[in-house]
Amino acid sequence: SRRTDVVGELRRQLMATEEDDSLSYPPLNVTTGNDTCILFYASNFSLKANSSVLIDLTNATFVMQNVDISSSECSDINTTLSLKYTKPVNGISSLEIRFLMTNKFYGGSARNWSTLDSVEIVQDEEKFAKFNVSVISAPAEYSFHCQLVGTSNLYPARLIPSNNEARNWDVFISKLQIQGFNIENNQFSYASDCTGFFTPGIWMGLVTSIILLWILAYGIHMIMQLTTNSRFDDPKGAALSVPQTE
Repeated sequence: SRRTDVVGELRRQLMATEEDDSLSYPPLNVTTGNDTCILFYASNFSLKANSSVLIDLTNATFVMQNVDISSSECSDINTTLSLKYTKPVNGISSLEIRFLMTNKFYGGSARNWSTLDSVEIVQDEEKFAKFNVSVISAPAEYSFHCQLVGTSNLYPARLIPSNNEARNWDVFISKLQIQGFNIENNQFSYASDCTGFFTPGIWMGLVTSIILLWILAYGIHMIMQLTTNSRFDDPKGAALSVPQTE
């Protein structure tokens, strides 16, 4: 019917729009010879210096690719993604951002895991800021994805200042996806997401359910503790006599 055709057309348009949004630009790739060893993607990649100077690096990194990645290093154990920018904003002549990743074997899981250990920012080749990274790890054959990564306490994956210079920087990365090991066909592998199974909404639902179950159990327990009189007045028998004393 015509209505079905219209609905189908709308669905195709929505799917096409979603695909266009997700593929607005390709990820940044670092190659050694003919092989890709690092893939990096973000829908927004911005920094803020001294809580005032906003530096949006998204266009320079992914669209124009006006970034120097020649200092990046790849190996089976350690990988460094180096992004160098020349005069990203007025007042800063050069800016380098490094993502340091390692690939280690962990006996507990009996497999290799890739971990983003730290992020470094070098301004004008003299000011060095270092951030430790929380919860950014994935099986070595996977990529890592997170909706929000940065210095904010509200982000699921945080960059934690490791020295005084790092406190002068704020980092904002949205829809981050990065892979530094075991890349095949120049494409991201299956993504391990930073969002765990127990989200805040799930925890709230579990806590609420436990409280309601406790109230129900307490009510049933109180009902079971109710007692009845041991003697009743029989209408066909003699009336109960209750002695009264002065």
